[in-house]
Amino acid sequence: MPNYIVSSSFLPSILITFKPSATDSDIQKAKDDITAKGGSIEHEYTLIRGFSANVPDGPAITALENSEHVENVEKDSVITTQ
Repeated sequence: MPNYIVSSSFLPSILITFKPSATDSDIQKAKDDITAKGGSIEHEYTLIRGFSANVPDGPAITALENSEHVENVEKDSVITTQ
């Protein structure tokens, strides 16, 4: 049976922001959980406590949404001005 490699570029891209009470350790644990489940961290933000990531759909996203340290989880999208 062939081995297939799934590229993280095919995973949903999401933005994760954390509550002010979240510690650096809490944020690192979320990153570690994402990469352990086959996702990847794409960009770390400095103005907000958060990052963008490609995350496997389903339980991985639900776990982030249910985390006591996470403020918001939303689909990453392009925003333009007129």
